[in-house]
Amino acid sequence: FWYKKPSANAAAIKAFIVNRVGDFGFALGIFGVFVLFGSVNLGTIFANAATFIPAEGAPEGAAVLTFLGYALDKQAAMTVVCLLLFMGAMGKSAQVPLHTWLPDAMEGPTPVSALIHAATMVTAGVFMLARLSPLFELSHS
Repeated sequence: FWYKKPSANAAAIKAFIVNRVGDFGFALGIFGVFVLFGSVNLGTIFANAATFIPAEGAPEGAAVLTFLGYALDKQAAMTVVCLLLFMGAMGKSAQVPLHTWLPDAMEGPTPVSALIHAATMVTAGVFMLARLSPLFELSHS
């Protein structure tokens, strides 16, 4: 019977859209990791990560990512990928600025999917950041 309440419907749509923004950033981050390392296997990524960034004082090297006229070297590409992955974690953990749907979520009864989200998905963003910390350490910015 809550589906007939317009404010509950608007809150559900807002929650869906804001969560898709975080998912889009996360998907772009995964794609960026694949472009940089050629794999999404964590063992392969961590094995290649140690030698991915040139040593301090070494020449920058050629651009690894070119998008819309922007050429990114390895250091800048790693920073962009880490920011996209962090955006995904913010979306899953409902952190600022992707938290705007939380106050509206109290509009109607909490569905089972929201309870699952509260129990697992919020901690999934934090786990992803901890698991990918070797990549975040490579981003000096």
